[in-house]
Amino acid sequence: AFFWLLSLLAASLLWFVSVQLSGQEDAALLLLLLGAAAAVLLQELCRFACFKVLKKADKGLAALSEDGRSPISLRQMAYVSGLSFGIISGVFSIANILADSAGPGTVGIHGDSPYYFITSAFFTMALVLLHTFWGVIFFDACERRRAGGLGVVVGGHLLTSGLTFLNPWYEASLGSIFILTLCTGLWAFSIAGGSFRNILKCLSCKQEPAGQVMLCSALQVPPEE
Repeated sequence: AFFWLLSLLAASLLWFVSVQLSGQEDAALLLLLLGAAAAVLLQELCRFACFKVLKKADKGLAALSEDGRSPISLRQMAYVSGLSFGIISGVFSIANILADSAGPGTVGIHGDSPYYFITSAFFTMALVLLHTFWGVIFFDACERRRAGGLGVVVGGHLLTSGLTFLNPWYEASLGSIFILTLCTGLWAFSIAGGSFRNILKCLSCKQEPAGQVMLCSALQVPPEE
């Protein structure tokens, strides 16, 4: 969450300087698009910095452990990092909207969409999920040095940010973002070791042989034979 806040600070400073240099109080649409793209790239840069810091911390934990292995896996770090990015991003996305919902105005009275608040809630939910999925994919791509995975995460983030400019055409923007969320979630699920077989075991709660614990997590990798 701290790394995401750093990206927000950098994006805010960049936006302030850009508006001052352009000499416009109300920035043009082009400046707004460039600002959104810069904010996305700064977030992904801070995600990479978070990965590097956690990798160094992982080596330190491994050196201190008795068996020479870190008590926290890369997948766990990726999940926690992505979830933290998503939560803090969602909080900042919805905070001002919740403040406006307290009044005194009424949404829709001047021709605005009456679904503004409910769609904003769904957007925030999708953003939290997407950041969680992106964290899993991004960390795996960095660990395996796969530029394609990094490109998909950055491209997906840019696409999600760009789709919000379709508002208030919520059918197009919200629908597209949820399709993207579903596809990204399936990919992250596969990277985390999930499979259809694991889902069936999760639903049936079957117990593995050799006294292993009950498998009730669809994200757990099947134990070795």
